[in-house]
Amino acid sequence: MFNIIKEWIPEESHILDLGCGDGSMLADLKNELNINGLGVDIEEKNIQLSLEKGLSVIEQDIDLGLENFKNKSFDVVLMSQSFQTLKKPETALNEIIRIGNESIVSIPNFANLRCRIQLFITGKMPISSALPHDWHSTPNLHLCSLKDFEELCTNANITIAERKLIKNSGKSTILTRSFPNLFAEIAVYKIFKKS
Repeated sequence: MFNIIKEWIPEESHILDLGCGDGSMLADLKNELNINGLGVDIEEKNIQLSLEKGLSVIEQDIDLGLENFKNKSFDVVLMSQSFQTLKKPETALNEIIRIGNESIVSIPNFANLRCRIQLFITGKMPISSALPHDWHSTPNLHLCSLKDFEELCTNANITIAERKLIKNSGKSTILTRSFPNLFAEIAVYKIFKKS
């Protein structure tokens, strides 16, 4: 997934990474593309790990709002594998678009065939490499399919400029491209607000 995101980000960009986790992606972008980045996370442990990597990072709950960031104050706003953990994903999506000239969002696809089969056979919430938590300990609050996310973008007047559909391994296959809602485990979207 990193390679997809990297090819969409121009060198020396000003990046906001929402839900930056331990800062690994931001650090890699800084090393490879010489970006100027700021990470945002809610977990104290992730803040500490990001700081140890020499990153600028702030502790903030995205669900409480992002009013401290001005309109179009970043070249790219990145939210990788965090969207589904938010209490108010639609509000956050509109904020992401407001803050960045472009935005990149990646989501796990809850409707992929492996999850569907696992739910059908076991009668229990699926666990996969893209969704590795038991139902009772998952940070995911709003699981969605690719169709769900794309419908949300349409309803919010957000343009999907590009999307990459991959397996958790990061590879795209003929099946992920031909039948994305069934076979893609992760989708990476480049989005912006329609004028």
